[in-house]
Amino acid sequence: MRTRHNLVHTVLGLIFTALMLFPVYWMANVSLTKTEDMRKTPPNWFPSNPTLDGYASALHDQLPNLLTSILIGLGCVIVTLVIALPAGYALTQLRVPGARPINFVLLVAQMIPSVVMAMGFYAIYVRLGWLDTIWGLIVADSTVAVPFGVMLFSTYMAGIPRELIQAAKIDGAGPVRTFWSVALPISRNSILTISLFAFLWSWSDFIFASTLDRNGSLIPITLGIYEYIGNNTTTWNAIMATATVASVPAAFLIVLAQKYVAAGVTAGAVKD
Repeated sequence: MRTRHNLVHTVLGLIFTALMLFPVYWMANVSLTKTEDMRKTPPNWFPSNPTLDGYASALHDQLPNLLTSILIGLGCVIVTLVIALPAGYALTQLRVPGARPINFVLLVAQMIPSVVMAMGFYAIYVRLGWLDTIWGLIVADSTVAVPFGVMLFSTYMAGIPRELIQAAKIDGAGPVRTFWSVALPISRNSILTISLFAFLWSWSDFIFASTLDRNGSLIPITLGIYEYIGNNTTTWNAIMATATVASVPAAFLIVLAQKYVAAGVTAGAVKD
């Protein structure tokens, strides 16, 4: 009975996995299909006459945009960590006044649609002269990542054993020294989790990019895909090849960091 039960779960897991991965397969399929072959009905489930023209166009045209997206992602990670880590530590360990209302505001901030925020940023950036700039996109993307980072890091900080903080105080460490020498070293997993989500948010952003950087000289790859979409023709293999290339860094980071995301933040911090 147990074997049959496990078999059913395995089959269902494979079916759901196949359904979730089908868009990825179709993206790779179309990226290798010639434009004239995509007009056939029904469509080919496998490229009968594969071509690498889409990847050639993507690598030739989109490498600057790919590097721009990486730069924006790294900038968003840095800004998010600089703000979220000390903020989460202060809200949890320093017992600052108004911690509960602040946590509520952070929760509400997660519910604001990106389109609404983009319109507000546009009005502000026009006055500041930040339209079509890398820094403008980094700041905009960070406003989505920072509230999540503060909430997540606060949760991790709440799980730190009080003995560690008390031991640091007995040794004469102040709040800054305790944060730098005690809290951060044992919070590697939470830091990597926040960094991963901040990078992925900025990497996949389209709303802010299309609103705040449409006419910039440096655009992220989410906007670069639109170079292949015209009024009369659409180069689908180049579009899907660009999407495939853009998916590689994100997939690599997810695979690389998954064990740190799943691990407990204070594992091994206190010995029995």
